[in-house]
Amino acid sequence: MHDLTAIVLAAGRGTRMQSNLPKVLHEILEEPLLSYPLRVLTGLGIKKTLVVISGDADGDRVKAAFAESTQTIWARQLVPRGTADAVAAALNDLQGVSGDVLILCGDVPLLTAATLTGFYEKHRQLNAKMSVMTAVLDDGSTYGRVLVDESDAPLAIVEAKDASLAQLEVKRINSGTYIVDIDLLRRALAETDCNNAQGEYYLTDMVAFARREDAITAIYDVRDSREILGVNSRKDLVSLEAIMALRIADFWLDNGVTVHAPEQVRIGPKVEIGQDSEIAPGVFLMGATSIGSGCSIGAGVQIKNSTIFDRVEIKPYSVIEGAEIGMQSAIGPFARIRPGSLIGAEVKIGNFVETKKVRFGKGAKASHLAYIGDAEVGAESNLGAGTITCNYDGFNKFKTVIGDRVFVGSDSQLVAPVKLGDDVLVGAGSTVTRDVPDNAIVTTRVRQKEFAGRGMASRRRSAEEK
Repeated sequence: MHDLTAIVLAAGRGTRMQSNLPKVLHEILEEPLLSYPLRVLTGLGIKKTLVVISGDADGDRVKAAFAESTQTIWARQLVPRGTADAVAAALNDLQGVSGDVLILCGDVPLLTAATLTGFYEKHRQLNAKMSVMTAVLDDGSTYGRVLVDESDAPLAIVEAKDASLAQLEVKRINSGTYIVDIDLLRRALAETDCNNAQGEYYLTDMVAFARREDAITAIYDVRDSREILGVNSRKDLVSLEAIMALRIADFWLDNGVTVHAPEQVRIGPKVEIGQDSEIAPGVFLMGATSIGSGCSIGAGVQIKNSTIFDRVEIKPYSVIEGAEIGMQSAIGPFARIRPGSLIGAEVKIGNFVETKKVRFGKGAKASHLAYIGDAEVGAESNLGAGTITCNYDGFNKFKTVIGDRVFVGSDSQLVAPVKLGDDVLVGAGSTVTRDVPDNAIVTTRVRQKEFAGRGMASRRRSAEEK
């Protein structure tokens, strides 16, 4: 499909979404709707892709959201006057281009590369000048109806609002995806008017125009009609997300990953997972996340934009974002690994531990109830329960450096900037404010005192006497 030009229609207002956000920026699996067709087109090697956006601030927001899509050409539909007008806006950027154009909608996220490839192959086999992707539904609802001749070639497309009662009984509907010769498209758009129920310029009128010119037209019925479903409401959005989530889970089940209760799991389209990993119910894996082989991802875990190396165990209800977890490490349960955390191999981060912008060396441990931020923790060091790196003075962040084989006793505070050398022992309950040399013991506890006969029994007697 390298010889195709693609036009993606993404200027729709989406009024039924009841939102100030442009429709194509609403998300499925934390990815904008528009990203799905663009990803498919990139995978197919489409030579040039134009995206039609609105001419106002909404269009600016869409373009800004895809600033990294450097190969995308952005066309503006200055006034929303229908789909034909939107395509005409794109043609302004296709002067001198010849051949076929693939037209599809930016709010149809389930369309697959395999379906588009089959669509294009049939178009070429029939030497068609215009092909319409269609589906046969028991209830056509608000979709346009595709009228065909005795050989199943399309005669016309009638929008539901303009259809007669007899035409509404037609079960073959229009998906909004087309392949058309660009010269035929230009001529068809030049003759399109807005004499219809919505007062808009319908792109669908090009089918009747093609037949008037005796051009070869064709249909392509999709095998799975869910692929052509679009998003017009928030109910549509969550319904399609559930379909996409199951599709992705099925893919990983077919590729060596065990996904328990897949209907409860959400795995984003950019996630990679190694063989023999297991995903428990309620897991969310999003963004550019990579899970190695032989990993165990526990119930309720959320991971985003992170790299998890081989044979890592992420215990239930841990949250990891923008981090790396080294081989054979164990995280959680109920751990929070924040952006910039680089957790080395064979590290243990236990329950209710939070890390941020930290580097843990091989075999280090923070087993429970700790906050470690803006810090380096050396290999084989052990941070006891309640350890805190005090890294923020209200204005600036400071760094804590902990050497190799350090033992920090429970309920200790390390006030940055501070450096602990190798083999340091910090006594429980200490507040460390100065650097500590290698192989030293540091304790800052006040001396313990006892006052005999003044315990709880004596206090109770005093209270009773009153």
